[in-house]
Amino acid sequence: MMNGFFMLITEPISWFYSKEACSGILYAGLITISIGFLLWYNNRNAEKRIHKRDGYLIVTLGWLMLTLTGTLPYLLTGSIQSFPDAIFETISGYSTTGASILTDIESVSKGVLFWRSATHWIGGMGIIVLTVAILPLLGIGGMQLFVAEAPGPSTDKLHPRITQTAKRLWLIYFGYTVLEFLLLKMAGMTWFDAINHAMATLSTGGFSTKNASIAYWNNNPLIQYIIIVFMFIAGANFVLSYFALKGKTSRIYKDDEFKWYFIIVALVTVTITVLINWYQDPNLQTTIDHPKPYGSLESAFRHSAFQVLSVITTTGFVSADFTMWNHLATALMFSLFFIGGSAGSTSGGVKIVRHVIMIKNSLLELKKQLHPKAIISVRYNGSRVSRVIIFNILSFFVIYMLIFILSTIILAFLGLDFLSALGAAASCLGNIGPALGTLSPVDNFAHLNDAAKLFCSFLMLLGRLELFTVLIVITPYFWKTN
Repeated sequence: MMNGFFMLITEPISWFYSKEACSGILYAGLITISIGFLLWYNNRNAEKRIHKRDGYLIVTLGWLMLTLTGTLPYLLTGSIQSFPDAIFETISGYSTTGASILTDIESVSKGVLFWRSATHWIGGMGIIVLTVAILPLLGIGGMQLFVAEAPGPSTDKLHPRITQTAKRLWLIYFGYTVLEFLLLKMAGMTWFDAINHAMATLSTGGFSTKNASIAYWNNNPLIQYIIIVFMFIAGANFVLSYFALKGKTSRIYKDDEFKWYFIIVALVTVTITVLINWYQDPNLQTTIDHPKPYGSLESAFRHSAFQVLSVITTTGFVSADFTMWNHLATALMFSLFFIGGSAGSTSGGVKIVRHVIMIKNSLLELKKQLHPKAIISVRYNGSRVSRVIIFNILSFFVIYMLIFILSTIILAFLGLDFLSALGAAASCLGNIGPALGTLSPVDNFAHLNDAAKLFCSFLMLLGRLELFTVLIVITPYFWKTN
């Protein structure tokens, strides 16, 4: 029902700019609300106690229902006529991946474009997290939903009551969106472009209203710097934003994950700045019709910072084609596909905290080889990390890499060349957007066959829900356990 109401919010935008899409969006919203109402009405007397297993199932089925109903504005307006294409574009939006099958974005109705950006914003923090603020009104507890939905290996609660946590997260999320919208508008964007890009940035989504993405504003550095700042914020744990707003800034620089997040972004940005400014092949041109990103030191730094943050936070905005930089710079960018942002952020990927704990655990194992009887534990933010969490993280990483390898093989079987299959698997599983080969930052996924698009859609859902949520539901053990 809430998804349908979001569609109806799009209706005034569509009416203001182009009335031809109004009826399609209106019907989509009414159909979605009707489906939700019937589901609620028929189950209004059901047991209102949610167990952990219920949470996993509700989140997975909830996202599938979001995807199916989310295709309606595209299909009923005729913006996308193929059902697999509509599935791909919709789940790319909700999962904040930002990969697209649209070849001429600027020709699409503005009402549909606004809905397209709204799917990012809805999926960014997770509509299920928003829902847990409403469920208590229906007599339903929401902790199980929050655990299954929240990105990252653990949830750092701001408040003892999970509903209050959800409300605070969404208030911060909404406030950042409004602030970026105002800054982008003052920097020179139209109000329509500003609100769309604000929603896409805070959700780390990457859908743009322009065919060239953010490269359209390559001659306006201020716009790009504003987006750089908010991509950095969106890739950090939102709990830290809460503490910063409360004046507890010491919690930020004492956080292990944030320190590594800042160090990685800074080091890779400086390295790529040097590479593309002084060691770039002068005969190599980017395929975006704008000045070369390495034309000056400032420009090289700006595009390096922009693309590094775009990839590590899995936003997917494009200011330059990083696959056209020198080979070392491209390799560094691809390595960021497997890092991801912070836990508790809207970004996808493996997450930095997992890498930090895995590295600390590996170093600990080396120490134990020298001192087998020593009692040493992995510590994170000054606290001991339990073996259960370490095993969970190691299992996640192994499964993630196995799925990546298997997905590359499957996509190659479905017709992609090796480089494109490699990039598509890493991009969709990590919810990044741009990939490699024929799916580079200046290309899109339109040329894939329907089977490849649907498989990529599955990968996007799998990555957005952190693997375990979906994998647990599709295992026979889940259905046999009481």
